[in-house]
Parts: sequence; structure tokens; C-alpha cells
Amino acid sequence: MNLDDLNAMEARRQSLLGQLRAAESALRNGLHTRVLASNARAHLERALAHLCEAYIAINESRSVRGVHQLVDDLTRIQQVMDDAKRGKSQRI
Repeated sequence: MNLDDLNAMEARRQSLLGQLRAAESALRNGLHTRVLASNARAHLERALAHLCEAYIAINESRSVRGVHQLVDDLTRIQQVMDDAKRGKSQRI
């Protein structure tokens, strides 16, 4: 790859990171909306988690969780939180 190719790739990466930051900001603002149904809030929270993972995957050179692993982790966390709200023991 020549310098122009590398510069073009970096420009695309920076553009994508900017789009992710804008989407993250919009999601965080949406989470502050008090009229959201719990189901909508859960989707916004999950979308935010996916954005964070995408940001890491694009910005970092280390490996990140795959989508299925992230979904499994988020589901497990939600189950633990639901059990805690119901007063059950937390089993991981």
C-alpha cells in the first residue's frame, strides 16, 4: 500500500468513528427520554452496547467480542439483574 491508500483508509476510519460518536450521542440522549417504554429502553441500551463494541473493533488493534458473544453477555447480565430485582440469589 502506498501513502495515499493509507491516508484514504485512515480518512474512512475517522469518518466512521465520527458517525459512531454521533450515533452514541443520539442514543444516550434518547435514553434520557422519560416516556420510553421499558422495551424501547432495552433496545436503546443494547444498541449502545453494540456501538461501543464497534468503536473498539474499529479503533483498537486487539480482538473484541463477536456479536453473538456480546448478545449472550448482555442477556446474562439482564437475567442477573432481573433475578436481583425479584430478590432471588444471583447465580452466574
